[in-house]
Amino acid sequence: MATTTVPRGAVVHFEMPYKDRERAARFYGATFGWTHQMLGPEMGDYLLVSTAPPGARPPMPPEAALGSINGGLFPFKPDWPMQHPSVVIGVEDIRAAMKRVKAAGGEVMGNPWRFLAWASTCPLWTPKATATA
Repeated sequence: MATTTVPRGAVVHFEMPYKDRERAARFYGATFGWTHQMLGPEMGDYLLVSTAPPGARPPMPPEAALGSINGGLFPFKPDWPMQHPSVVIGVEDIRAAMKRVKAAGGEVMGNPWRFLAWASTCPLWTPKATATA
């Protein structure tokens, strides 16, 4: 069996809470095409998600390490919304993705803006303005 080495300190997984597992699976599947595996009570009713097919490379700078999730930190500003960790999801067409978010029952919280030469972002929220799908 081949051994894979992950660079020390690389973020390779994310977790978000849910209140309704079936609704979360439907929302992220319909909105972003994620696939899922519903694990049983022996695994804490965990909802394991795959966000990309094997071998896919996200639209990241070529120097980015494969198998890691890059990110950043921002100064806390109590008068700004969403002052908590967030997950950024890559999509081909941000406006089409915004429509899918709405169609799946989510809320788009603003307009997209370009923050890198190769990327735009737009905040969204899951159904009923809760942090859990």
